[in-house]
Amino acid sequence: MEGNFKHITPIQIRFNDIDHLGHVNNNAYFAYYDLGKERYIIDVLGVDFATGKVLPVVAHITASFLEPIFYGEDINVLTRVSHLGNKSFTLDQQAVNVKTGHVLCECSTVMVCLDVESKQSVAIPETYRKAIETYEGLA
Repeated sequence: MEGNFKHITPIQIRFNDIDHLGHVNNNAYFAYYDLGKERYIIDVLGVDFATGKVLPVVAHITASFLEPIFYGEDINVLTRVSHLGNKSFTLDQQAVNVKTGHVLCECSTVMVCLDVESKQSVAIPETYRKAIETYEGLA
């Protein structure tokens, strides 16, 4: 997963994220990626999850666990949009050790835009599309 990641979310590792092997349980990674997704959607798209009429929701997610994360490590989640479709977009994410720069895990998520009222998928709103294109330099 090459390329530039502009959006950074610092992660606080909690004691309950650690499994009996002494590293972060793989389920906790998805919570970290959710934090990165939420911040990206708020910061870049300006979405208000409480009042938004069209919200991005997860349709598909995959992750590759490359190295373990241990309690006390400084971790950032990097997030970017790598693909813009008609009704969906793909978020690429990486969990990175701040001190070493090692990519510890990679994640790819297809987000579908959902009309909150009708519960149907809809085209990506033009305001979202323009915000992503401007932020990511896709325009």
